[in-house]
Amino acid sequence: MKIKDLLVLVGIIGIVLMMIVPVPIPLLDFLLIINISIALMIILVAMNTKEALQFSIFPSLLLITTLFRLALNVSTTRNILSHGEAGNVVRTFGSFVAGGTSKEAIIVGFVVFLILVLVQFIVITKGSERVAEVAARFTLDAMPGKQMSIDADLNAGLINEVQARERRQKIEREADFYGAMDGASKFVKGDAIAGIVILIINLIGGFIIGMTLKGDSFSEALAKYSILTVGDGLVSQIPALLISTAAGIIVTRASSEGNLGHDITKQLTAQPKLLYIVAGTLVMLGIFTPIHWFTTFPIAGLLVFAAYKMQKNLEREAIKEEQLVEEQQIEEVRSPESVISLLQVDPIEFEFGYGLIPLADTQQGGDLLDRIILIRRQCALELGVVVPVIRIRDNIQLRPNEYIIKIKGNTVARGELLLNHYLAMSPGIDDDSIAGIETTEPAFGLPAIWIDEVTKERAELSGYTVVDPPSVVATHLTEIIKKHTHELLGRQETKALIENVRESYPALVDDLIPSVLSIGDIQKVLSKLLREKISVRDLVTILETLADYGSYTKDPEILTEYVRQSLSRQITQQFTSLGDSLKVITVGPSVEKKIADSVQQSDQGSYLALDPSSSQIIYHRVSEQVSKLIQSGQQPVILTSPTIRMYLRQLLERTLQDIHVLSYSELEPSVEIQSMGVVNL
Repeated sequence: MKIKDLLVLVGIIGIVLMMIVPVPIPLLDFLLIINISIALMIILVAMNTKEALQFSIFPSLLLITTLFRLALNVSTTRNILSHGEAGNVVRTFGSFVAGGTSKEAIIVGFVVFLILVLVQFIVITKGSERVAEVAARFTLDAMPGKQMSIDADLNAGLINEVQARERRQKIEREADFYGAMDGASKFVKGDAIAGIVILIINLIGGFIIGMTLKGDSFSEALAKYSILTVGDGLVSQIPALLISTAAGIIVTRASSEGNLGHDITKQLTAQPKLLYIVAGTLVMLGIFTPIHWFTTFPIAGLLVFAAYKMQKNLEREAIKEEQLVEEQQIEEVRSPESVISLLQVDPIEFEFGYGLIPLADTQQGGDLLDRIILIRRQCALELGVVVPVIRIRDNIQLRPNEYIIKIKGNTVARGELLLNHYLAMSPGIDDDSIAGIETTEPAFGLPAIWIDEVTKERAELSGYTVVDPPSVVATHLTEIIKKHTHELLGRQETKALIENVRESYPALVDDLIPSVLSIGDIQKVLSKLLREKISVRDLVTILETLADYGSYTKDPEILTEYVRQSLSRQITQQFTSLGDSLKVITVGPSVEKKIADSVQQSDQGSYLALDPSSSQIIYHRVSEQVSKLIQSGQQPVILTSPTIRMYLRQLLERTLQDIHVLSYSELEPSVEIQSMGVVNL
């Protein structure tokens, strides 16, 4: 045990012993001065804290100081009743504060003591107790909302896991602190009541002992015991008043960047023009009321002078801040780091022409920022990854109504909007009365037209799908993100996903990384799954599968196939509705044999070495079957054997990227498969 811990324990035990063991008068004087010093230290610390949690020990400290003060009251009461003396500190407070030893002075001392007790008990302690009670209740009620806010910031990528954990701990500590302060304020109330009781005991007991046992006259007993009683009450209530004031400061303190003195001077002097109004009011009081002008005019003059000086100081500070900002900007341009910052490439960028600024300007009713938050949440739910922050900026080099989407600095999509129009897509049967500007829907490449507000209702009645410009952008951006999610998932992002799993499944992560696979190996597998639009949200199943098969092979292609088979239920539900059959294009034996015979093995793994003529034939046969399936309104899915699935996917992904290639082992046995065509050579 450290020395300071031992001193605290000895001090608390000593406080308890003071209530039982008589304390010599010289030591009692010393302890009374220590009590006053502790009270001064506590109120100074309370005034210099920036937020309540910086003085989180205050509830316990309030109990200890209250106990110490009561122990001193017991000791002084014992000396007053036993010896008719309580030391120089008590006598000095009794005679000095009261103004002498006369009857009038004694009455004044009692009045001062009662005023201190009432101020502490009714004003400060009662108010602090109520504030602590309300703060504790509001803190507990606000905890779920604050937790949800932290989770939202974490999901949006605004904070990391460590910052989220720190914020959660702070919320819990705030609830504990205000709950403790709610209970600790009862100690101060009880101490005030005990002070009044001890005062009555000292006064009555002193009269009885002095007049009966010691033979003092009434006037002698009154002079002796009244002064000692008043001094004892004052020497205990003044520290109590300081500590209760500190309690009020703590519970009413809001978080800020400075201490109490800094905040008072900063906020009261933030608007010096108001001091001129106060000065003018004082001048009017001195002129039109019996209050003489020589009382109000000097104060009004001081206020005018203070307002003038404060206004000049604010102007100088504003000029200094502007100069400082300019100097910082110049230094940033001159520093080598300014060039390094230009090398940073944003994962996702959305740039638009000046005509589309209302989309992102909230003052003009734009909700693009809110839609992007929803897009990131949707991608997290559907794909299981946290999409990086999307940078939005205007670009004067673009046409006014044009926008582009960039992935890692490269343009991957562009579109054009008409803000005062709606995008209408035909249900298949065109209505000649629906006229507009012909265009192409940017997300899926469907033919569409831009129509005005007047035509909108008629188009909806005709069965057209009508979409407003913000929804067009949101849909396009969502599809682009889904298409390129595998490019956005790097090793750092993979590590963050794994650390999230580690909190609930530490044994799984420790068993897999790094003894079986590295983070880079896992990232390759996840990227291949996302490339084919397979969600990685069930990361536990994925890691379990990699832990099972990672010791046999490090080939990411083969590991991906094992993972896909483990996610068979998820894949089945992704391509079929409940109770529906899965309509597919099957691969004939001739194609499977041709692909299987063309697989070559090397030190880097296996690869498909198919001759160009055979590749073209397979492309042609698959395209024919896919066209038939699309014309019938079905989602094109190709079903093949597990041994050649990944090679067939590699063959088709350059020309037929949106075609899903599944294997028999990736589907649940209960699903009904309906072949809509066969690919043969």
